[in-house]
Amino acid sequence: MTPLAERLVRSSDGIAVHAYLAHAPRDPHDPAPGHPGPTPVVWSHATGLHGRVFDTAIAALDALAPGRYASTTFDFRGHGNTPAPPDWDVDWDGYGDDAQCVARDARDRARAPVIGVGHSMGGAGIIMAALRDPSPFAALVVCEPILFPPEVRASPHGDNPLSAGARRRRTHFASAREARANFAAKPPLAALDARVLTDYVAHGFAPVDPAEPDAAVELKCAPELEARTYEMGARHATWEALGRLVVPTWVVAGAVAPAQPSAFARRIAERIPGATYLEWADLGHFAPLEDPERLARLVHEVADAVAPRT
Repeated sequence: MTPLAERLVRSSDGIAVHAYLAHAPRDPHDPAPGHPGPTPVVWSHATGLHGRVFDTAIAALDALAPGRYASTTFDFRGHGNTPAPPDWDVDWDGYGDDAQCVARDARDRARAPVIGVGHSMGGAGIIMAALRDPSPFAALVVCEPILFPPEVRASPHGDNPLSAGARRRRTHFASAREARANFAAKPPLAALDARVLTDYVAHGFAPVDPAEPDAAVELKCAPELEARTYEMGARHATWEALGRLVVPTWVVAGAVAPAQPSAFARRIAERIPGATYLEWADLGHFAPLEDPERLARLVHEVADAVAPRT
């Protein structure tokens, strides 16, 4: 696959979202003019990550049907190369804004509705965007989206192990090689496909000294912003709106565990009219990044379900 081209897409709060476009070469055996253009796919990442963790899945999707798909992935505000607004309170509506603007941009460029693929926070962002305006979307594939029922949101918000862990996150390493070795040796990122982990480090860290790109690196996503994202994740009330979602939706869970996002995935699917629920019990919360080929196959199947090719 050719390197992804970068594009800036305007979102709320004056933010320019960094989006990355992949256009696979057309299959030489494909009929030419008059044949439907590539199906646009938008990939929406989880908290603390960035859009380029989907590079492997995008390549796998392109390999399944050369020339059929035009993928766009992006960095949410405060993640990867997209800055956070000054003094932002990490309201998740901002993440919905980012997903919405990228989906609309991809729809407009392709002149066709997109398949929105979201993981964890990215799944919630894609759903929020589709609830506000379903017109950019042909279908949604969401993997353990962060949506909580009222009883969870009403519970006291005390210590949060995820936010506490984020605030302790190591931000500097002597090299990208050292950073990768660190994450490969311990959960949760040790579960990632090796290619995905390489992309996470390559695009999630920046050289401390740009003049020496092979030397020390630092994390792009600020630990405090990641921590606040976890803390605010239980406060948006998207759950109650799920019955109004009119876009065909597939909800994926990894192995179901109590008090984890997987525990609510089936209930989310049940609240969305006509949604399909899938459980990948051999994988965890990072399922789409543990097995990117399986995710690509699912996206391909969804594309056939909503817009079959003859």
